Amino acid sequence: MTHRINPAGEPITDDDATIAAALAEASVPCLMMSMIHMTGDASLLDGDIRPVLAFLNDMQCAMPPGQQAEVRRRALEVIRAYRDRGCTLPPAPDTATLQRMMSFLVAGEVPSAYVPMMLEEMELDGRDAREVSLAHIPPAQREALPVLIIGAGMSGILAGIRLQEEGVPYVIIEKNPGVGGTWYENTYPGCRVDVGNHFYCYSFEPNPDWQEFFARQPELQRYFASTARKYGVETQIRFDTEVQAAEFDEASGEWRVHVRAKDGATETLRARVLISGVGQLNRPKLPDIEGLGRFRGPAFHSACWDHSVSLAGKRVAVIGTGASAFQLVPEIAKEAAQVYSFQRTPQWMFPNPDYHRAVSEGASWCFRHLPYYGRWYRFLLFWPATDGTWEGTFVDPQWPHQERSINAINEFTREMFTDWIRQQCGDDEALFQRVLPKYPPLARRTLQDNGSWLQALRRDNVQLVDREVVALTETAVRTADGAAFEADVVVYATGFHANRYLWPMEITGRNGVKLSERWGDDPAAYLGITVPDFPNLFVMYGPATNLAASGSLIFHGECQMRYIMGCIRVMLERDAKTLQVRRAVHDAYNRRLEETLARTVWSHPAVAHSWYRNSKGRVTVLSPWKLLDYWTWTREPKLDEYELA
Repeated sequence: MTHRINPAGEPITDDDATIAAALAEASVPCLMMSMIHMTGDASLLDGDIRPVLAFLNDMQCAMPPGQQAEVRRRALEVIRAYRDRGCTLPPAPDTATLQRMMSFLVAGEVPSAYVPMMLEEMELDGRDAREVSLAHIPPAQREALPVLIIGAGMSGILAGIRLQEEGVPYVIIEKNPGVGGTWYENTYPGCRVDVGNHFYCYSFEPNPDWQEFFARQPELQRYFASTARKYGVETQIRFDTEVQAAEFDEASGEWRVHVRAKDGATETLRARVLISGVGQLNRPKLPDIEGLGRFRGPAFHSACWDHSVSLAGKRVAVIGTGASAFQLVPEIAKEAAQVYSFQRTPQWMFPNPDYHRAVSEGASWCFRHLPYYGRWYRFLLFWPATDGTWEGTFVDPQWPHQERSINAINEFTREMFTDWIRQQCGDDEALFQRVLPKYPPLARRTLQDNGSWLQALRRDNVQLVDREVVALTETAVRTADGAAFEADVVVYATGFHANRYLWPMEITGRNGVKLSERWGDDPAAYLGITVPDFPNLFVMYGPATNLAASGSLIFHGECQMRYIMGCIRVMLERDAKTLQVRRAVHDAYNRRLEETLARTVWSHPAVAHSWYRNSKGRVTVLSPWKLLDYWTWTREPKLDEYELA
């Protein structure tokens, strides 16, 4: 079963004035690509008017205003002609021209090796190239391979869509009352995505109607819910039901999955294939401090926000200054009487003026109507965060300033980030010194920032407390120096048990091997997907697949699900009861993974605390690979890497 998207957009019937007004809100570089599609004339690529620099989140690519105005003037003529001839398009550009267009758009060479990946991601032909067809497998054989998916977040919905398309029966077990995973659970004030929305969506299900360029939680949850409905996945989800345990039955080649409903009723389900879509950031982590249960007022984790608690006029203590606190503190400061922001480690932040910006009516018109505009916009979001900065994440042992940066690129990044922080602190040198990180940039998660964080810290009712929190009393938060900060509400913005994959579920494989014991705090999987002794088990967003410097988790998820569908296809074609990765393959991959991660900025000794690391200080959650390499490795499984029985 194949579905198609419409990258050519909706027909244009608007008058010239409406079109001209919309073009004022367009990304001019992407507009130029659309003009080539509308005219079939690629001579724009040879002109003097061109993008200057493809920099993350700069959708005008540093083009001078005068050049932008000239392109918009020419574009109106092109669009008028396109409209008046009935919105018919000339033949599509060939691959060589498309590569030239890519390189032109990003003001630099897009190597030939990347072109197939980017064309697949853009889907300019309207075809979903990541589908894995099982049409050659008899329906009865497909129906005899039931699949159970754990979780109805981004990964679980994607898995359901792929299985639904190919006629493979499945059920999704979801602990929440609705879909969306992290975008269902995290409802704290200010919660939003930090990847541009026109990239942070399924490649085959673009959304031209995003309300913001970096959408807030309600809109993201609606997107995943509407997608699940559109593809018929929603009816296959058992909500308010949690997987408690699963064990592999050697005799039948099935997984016995024990589930519990909200009312306490339990049931054992059987499936030939078990897919985990629970990801990494789904179990909130509370701080290891004395007296967690002693505080008499409301106290809750940011991922379990209690909306019944009014913060108006209250003293609110927020423990943690990571990504969640970065978003919520500026919001709650608007109504709380006093906010105490407890900082253990300051965060590097990345300037992004679009972070809270709404998508204007004109910009939305461009996404909906200009042929291929949205697909090139997706490319322009993706490419600057692809592999161009990959080498910059590795420590140069000859670099003389290891205490502050890891290489020349990293030092430049430090200077840029430092300038951004200094600009916002103004003449408040004391604040500048307190919020300036001492570790190399990128060693911890870098936060998108439009100025709201430091503006919040400079409010009269917000106090930054950069002292270690050691305890809670009945009415206050106590720090290591003995100070007590009286509070009415405590918010734990302290992250998740990122290294505890599939926890607290008990997954038992062959010979009684328990995944929790095999992994402990040191999880490992081949490609982050498969594990020896656990046949027919596939993990999405698994160990060492989080992305800290490039790409998006949806891109990675689509790579992983194509690979899993390839494994299912192999099982059906070979009439195999089980498929299991060879231990030697798994171990060799993870040795190489560990050696590579040890050379990255994320393993830098200057970072004492990071959710990227486990209790031993080893990085287990991040991928150090080029996106091109991971995309290549996951296009289809290699049979010699697996045992089939």
